[in-house]
Amino acid sequence: MFTLVFFGMLVALIAALAVNGFKIIQQSETMVIERLGRYYQTLPSGINIIWPVIDKARSIDWKYIITDINGKTIVRKETITRIDLRETVYDFPKQNVITRDNVAIEINALLYFQITDPKRSVYEIANLPDALEKLTQTTLRNVIGELDLDHTLTSRDTINQKLRAILDEATDKWGVKVNRVELQDIIPPEDIKVAMEKQMRAERDRRAIILEAEGQKQAIILQAEGDRQAEINKAEGIKQALILKASGEAEARVLVADGEAVAVGKLTQAIKESGGNPTSYLLALKYIESMKEMVSGKDNKVVYIPYEATALLGSVGSIRNLFDAVQSKT
Repeated sequence: MFTLVFFGMLVALIAALAVNGFKIIQQSETMVIERLGRYYQTLPSGINIIWPVIDKARSIDWKYIITDINGKTIVRKETITRIDLRETVYDFPKQNVITRDNVAIEINALLYFQITDPKRSVYEIANLPDALEKLTQTTLRNVIGELDLDHTLTSRDTINQKLRAILDEATDKWGVKVNRVELQDIIPPEDIKVAMEKQMRAERDRRAIILEAEGQKQAIILQAEGDRQAEINKAEGIKQALILKASGEAEARVLVADGEAVAVGKLTQAIKESGGNPTSYLLALKYIESMKEMVSGKDNKVVYIPYEATALLGSVGSIRNLFDAVQSKT
């Protein structure tokens, strides 16, 4: 009877040791094993066998930060033995920082990190999440303290990159890789918000006035250019009209002169054939036309006939005879 009990207890002990000796590690997880209090190995994913009594998984203090649907931050602390090797995001609560121009603002940051060396993350730092949070807060205060408020509000990418570089270098000895840092909210005080809104409204009003003035300026310039072009076109039209008029008058004079030349030629030929003097005849005609122009008009005029012209008047009577002679031949 005693043998059976002892054998049963031995089997139960062996089974318990076997169960505790088998460790199944999930993908992207690991476990740090200590043998008799000293680091022994880091278990990979899959099935692993350890000695239950002398080998023990190292316990790690871990902190989880959770934000509920109401925006309230919940901090949960626990002790774990399995280390998650996936990228982890920490949403740190809002904190007050002071800019270089002494403006107190609230900033909420997100930190994306990944454990690359589980051994160093366990033995080089106590409570890794808490250390990351404190390091991020102090680094954020230092970075924002070097910037003015306006620069802080407009340089999120620059701040993110600078924070990531500083945190990644500082956490490298902890076996942690900081992949990304993001600033979620930058909340200035209420009085600064009111002043910024007034400044933004004044800036928009100033831009509207400038745009209106620019529009009026362009309208005046375009109107002046249109008037100038209209005057140029008008002057060009008058010029072309005068040129065409002068050209027409010149052509008319040429045609009249050609006609007169033909008429005078024919008249001269007829007078010569009748035996008369063409020169006397032509002078007499011109003299008669001049006398007609002198006595025409509304005002009464006194006509003085030059003494030298009396000889020409004597030939007026012969004009009729010459004309009759020409008509008789034609």
